[in-house]
Amino acid sequence: MGLFDGKRGLVFGVANKNSIAWGISQALHAEGAELGFSYAGEVLKKRVTPLAESIGSTFVEECDVTDDAAIDELFAKVADHFGTIDFLVHSVAYAPREELGGRFVETSREGFRIALDVSCYSLVALAKRALPLMPNGGAMLAMTYYGAEKVTPNYNVMGVAKAALEATVRYLAWDLGQNKIRVNAISAGPIKTLAASGVSGFRKSLHYVGQVAPMGNVTQEDVGNAARFLLSDWAAKITGEVVYVDGGYNIMGAPDPSAMEA
Repeated sequence: MGLFDGKRGLVFGVANKNSIAWGISQALHAEGAELGFSYAGEVLKKRVTPLAESIGSTFVEECDVTDDAAIDELFAKVADHFGTIDFLVHSVAYAPREELGGRFVETSREGFRIALDVSCYSLVALAKRALPLMPNGGAMLAMTYYGAEKVTPNYNVMGVAKAALEATVRYLAWDLGQNKIRVNAISAGPIKTLAASGVSGFRKSLHYVGQVAPMGNVTQEDVGNAARFLLSDWAAKITGEVVYVDGGYNIMGAPDPSAMEA
């Protein structure tokens, strides 16, 4: 018996086999979950479809999370395919590449709007449509990063978006508690993903965190295991939380001098 036998859910944000969302998907599938996937843009279809097929998923649909009509259309398909769902994974974030480097004060109004819309408001939009499909309660999980809490050079407007996302998690947790739906977030350490490649200086940051964090860098599997717990009934009374899966990097006030020399 798996933790998710008989349970169904949606995963937003798989871009390729290196995606954190894919690591989460594999962990959920291993426990018996039936998964549906939504991707952003036709270019990702050829990457996501084979991954979904590899775990027996037959629901793979495109959705522009900045378009309410597109979200409505997607969830109509979800209702037809699954009837009801038990969980939702939000691993969606985007800011124009030019906003992820240089001085934060140069952030454009349009770049700010896009980052907040895609990376934060989309969780509200998806939760609103998922709510009617979760009559028995369930769980929602978002992905955030330490740059929401502390300054991470070059993360810039994405740090602001992630801070807003974390606040959104808390407000949704309060609001959806009456529907027996829990909402949490995982703050994962840096991992080599398609999204991370767009942040200027990411490789150096990855190396630095690996030297400073007590347990070193984390993997897809590490995040997947934490997600499996937070989305399961074992976490029945945990909601509104940001759980760090970063090898302990967030506890460090100053690096070990040896890390500076590495």
